[in-house]
Amino acid sequence: MDMEELPRLLLVEDDPVLGPLIAELLAQEYHVHIAADGQRGLHLALTGHWDAMVVDRGLPGMDGIDLVAALRSKGVGTPAIILTARGSTVEKIAGLDAGANDYMSKPFDAGELRARLRAVTRSFAPSTGQLAVGDWLFDPATRSLRSSYGEVVGLSGKESDFLALLAGNPDKVFTRQELLAELFHPDDSQSVIDTYVHYLRKKVSKSAVRTVHGLGYQIGEGT
Repeated sequence: MDMEELPRLLLVEDDPVLGPLIAELLAQEYHVHIAADGQRGLHLALTGHWDAMVVDRGLPGMDGIDLVAALRSKGVGTPAIILTARGSTVEKIAGLDAGANDYMSKPFDAGELRARLRAVTRSFAPSTGQLAVGDWLFDPATRSLRSSYGEVVGLSGKESDFLALLAGNPDKVFTRQELLAELFHPDDSQSVIDTYVHYLRKKVSKSAVRTVHGLGYQIGEGT
């Protein structure tokens, strides 16, 4: 494959030996660009298109966790793995809470890094038939919602059908009778509709499904 056709990976690593080594290890699967400090990495992440990022924890100019948090605060959802010698549970939690998709400790196995990159980029792969639910993308094919930060929420078959009907008709308010006819058995109680609305609000957010008083339900904001 031509290098220009490879997925683009931004590696933010200040070690002059380790940076090129990681780039070489990933060269067959990614077109790797190295940024040697946090400020440069942030600039490139904000101004360029990247399919994934690997970010060192301890960087000159800006800490790796702060870099990822800054990107997420600006709505940049590029999959990011923090790679660092600081491997304590507390450090991992801090990285994940900042918006990283994964956290690996040094020393690392090259095969595992490649596998983790495949995993985090799979969760961001485009899929036909996706529907917007506020800031989430809903994929009926996989019965899942994905946030811009990479959080994934799985749905049951009936929950997915319910959300697909609402999200596929964002301007329509569905009565309970219509929802019952579309999604359930005619002999079921209409209370089953309220039950599944509760399930979706609990899994996604209270605003994922909007109650239109006196009429029924409509897709909400999802945030």
